[in-house]
Amino acid sequence: MPIPDEVTGHEIDPDVRQELLSLPKTLAEDVARNLVMVARLIDEDPEEAYAYSRIALRLASRVAAVREAAGFAAYATQKYAEALAEFRAARRMTGSAELWPVMADCERGLGRPEKAMAMAGEPEVQKLDKAGQVEMRLVAAGARRDMGQIDAAIVTLQSPELASNAVHPWTPRLRYAYADALLEAGREDEAREWFGKALEADKDGATDASDRLAELDGVEFVDALDEDDEHAEAQAPVAADEDGDDADEDGKPQA
Repeated sequence: MPIPDEVTGHEIDPDVRQELLSLPKTLAEDVARNLVMVARLIDEDPEEAYAYSRIALRLASRVAAVREAAGFAAYATQKYAEALAEFRAARRMTGSAELWPVMADCERGLGRPEKAMAMAGEPEVQKLDKAGQVEMRLVAAGARRDMGQIDAAIVTLQSPELASNAVHPWTPRLRYAYADALLEAGREDEAREWFGKALEADKDGATDASDRLAELDGVEFVDALDEDDEHAEAQAPVAADEDGDDADEDGKPQA
């Protein structure tokens, strides 16, 4: 697959570049450039990112960073079994528990929320940093919801991290998940409050908390393009027959 000339491979994380030093120089550069394309495209064009990840995987399947990138690309395209296999491979290579939450979420994607819940109670969770533990809590709450246990999902999300006024990268998603669970449980006033708190913390627009608040307040959004089309139709001249009489939509003169 073509890669823009300006992509050199030096754009990737230094730790990943360090891993690639085990490869011959030219091969390392090829792998790095494909990994850069994965990172660039994974949000806007996951399928394209996945294609680049497969190339990198074919070139350097014994590099943990490559297996991890392939896992995230597969995850982004909802190929959960493939993603889980790649994450497991990366974890075997590194011994790190960092991928544990996304591995559990793959189990959810495969329709196995009970397995995700079991993973939430494993010792690996204690090895995660704060961000990883919050992510695991989000996955566990999602698994509870998958099983129809909405009240348990709400309790799962109640934590010091949720109660804290400090804002971290994961704060908007945690507050949003809590608000969404409250709404599903029929606790609309509390849900509105927490969607508001999610919005306050969401400076990058990572959630659609503003839209959810508007829905709760009964605000309807009108597509500007649709509105313009309707206006144009209202202003269009009425067709006339050869005698100049107005005609209806079937071309027949109106009475």
